[in-house]
Amino acid sequence: MNATLIKEKLNAYERLIRLDKPVGFMLLMWPTLWGLWIASYGAPDLRFIWIFVLGTILMRSAGCAINDWADQDFDAHVKRTEKRPLASGEISGKEALWVATFCALSAAILLIPLNNAARAWAIPAVLIAIVYPFTKRFFAVPQAILGIAFSMGIPMAFAAVRGDVPMIAWALVAANFFWVMAYDTQYAMVDRVDDLKIGIRTSAIFFGKFDVAAVMVSYLLFLSGMAAIGYSYDAGFIHYGALALAALLAIHHYTLIRTREPARCFQAFRGNNLLGLTVFVGVALDCLVRTKVWPQFY
Repeated sequence: MNATLIKEKLNAYERLIRLDKPVGFMLLMWPTLWGLWIASYGAPDLRFIWIFVLGTILMRSAGCAINDWADQDFDAHVKRTEKRPLASGEISGKEALWVATFCALSAAILLIPLNNAARAWAIPAVLIAIVYPFTKRFFAVPQAILGIAFSMGIPMAFAAVRGDVPMIAWALVAANFFWVMAYDTQYAMVDRVDDLKIGIRTSAIFFGKFDVAAVMVSYLLFLSGMAAIGYSYDAGFIHYGALALAALLAIHHYTLIRTREPARCFQAFRGNNLLGLTVFVGVALDCLVRTKVWPQFY
């Protein structure tokens, strides 16, 4: 294989695992970091930060490869996904599975420094990531499964730091679940016409004319949940100020999706990266101001 073919193949692998589209990775990373900061009272071990950030990248990459393998026949009939490397024939299904396996095993290596509790939570996280792509064939709201999958970093973070998963962690999982429902319904609104043609099930189709309302109710439940979590551990004005800014971003997303134009719905979906970052900055700065403790280097 010459250098040009190798370069083309690596480029195809990069697009398979979406390294060229980091928004999905960031949406998975923010709730994991919320959990890590809250679990450690605002002073996480930097080793944990690196482990969870890299683990998020690798597991999201594995999930993308599995998702494209499962959806290769569908993707070829959807305008937004028809040029994905597996759907377009640039790589084979076997290659996609090898890439997914490599990414998952690499993520597993990162578990070695963690305790047994955190390792145990990695098992359901992997299983849900594998099952999720197939739920679009029979489950009316597969975004709910994604909401669970994209929340698994939270109990893992608490288990790694504290050795168990307390109620506040589950409250954070519940809040994040509704955030995922909000932004992935926006994402599903982009492909609704094509999904109806090929028989894929999504929350945008399930909610029908109430899709915009469902998104905004999900945002409301998410932000209310984050406010309640802040109240439970005596968060200060920075935490609530960040949530207020996040609420303004959610309102902006409403102005984008209310017409249901695919391009504007996709813009709203991408805007959730800033929303997640805003919430994280609020959590991290609030902890820092109240405890005056920086992340630990040991």
